[in-house]
Amino acid sequence: MTASFEQLDDDAIRALVKRLSRRHSSGGEVIERAAILAEGAKSAAILAWIEDHDWVPEEMVETASPASLSGIHGMTRTGTSDRTRPRNPSRYVLAPGAGS
Repeated sequence: MTASFEQLDDDAIRALVKRLSRRHSSGGEVIERAAILAEGAKSAAILAWIEDHDWVPEEMVETASPASLSGIHGMTRTGTSDRTRPRNPSRYVLAPGAGS
């Protein structure tokens, strides 16, 4: 039997996030949305927890230089194209030194 949203406490979610996350190129931590969703009923609690603990969608983490965002594919990577539709982030990042 899996824990429901109400049964997960802060320590349990912290342990889950630690198990699911890995090092990010920024020096912080990263967790895949797919890994979170694979936790089933726990995923809503995990997503709420990471949002409350300084994790940010990877798309908001500054990693690319402005020159690398130009060209034919730059519009879709920066989200400035009218053809792109909003979507859920695929990964969440915790900055180096930020508390989890």
